[in-house]
Amino acid sequence: MEENKDKNMWMMIGGVAVIVVLVLVFWMGGKDKDDLASDEVNDDNGALVVDESVSEDGVEDVSEGSVKHSPSTDTTGDTTVPASVISYQEALVKYADARIQLDSTCQASPDNMTFKDGTNIMIDNRSAVDRTIKVGSVFKVKAWGFKIVKLSTATKPVTWFVDCDGSQNVSTILIQD
Repeated sequence: MEENKDKNMWMMIGGVAVIVVLVLVFWMGGKDKDDLASDEVNDDNGALVVDESVSEDGVEDVSEGSVKHSPSTDTTGDTTVPASVISYQEALVKYADARIQLDSTCQASPDNMTFKDGTNIMIDNRSAVDRTIKVGSVFKVKAWGFKIVKLSTATKPVTWFVDCDGSQNVSTILIQD
């Protein structure tokens, strides 16, 4: 009889331990807001909501600051032809070695790069808020958006510091001949 009580006690302790482990695995395996894809957010009740208007398959932000801000001119001199844009996936491939990614806390990756004067780089905002970025000049990058900017300076070599909103010097760019 005593042996059955000990056996039952150990089985109960083992069962509780398994439940605790499963709860911990489930809890730690969940996503926090910073790990969610750009089109996924949690509502006030913690439920996952997919915003179909925001997608990593979006196109380049060609607003002021972009190398493609001005519309191109066709052969007749008409400037109403819109600038061509590239998708996010195309930009990731094209600018794989010339991309600064800014996270939700305005931290940059990589934090130190070197380019030749005249190089176009991708500024990739992986945040749910619009960002004010300074790379030579100041411009905005939309939430979950990206912008292609041209590094151009008369003085070389020169070091430019990248600022993101109120965070200064989140990345350093050395521009050479």
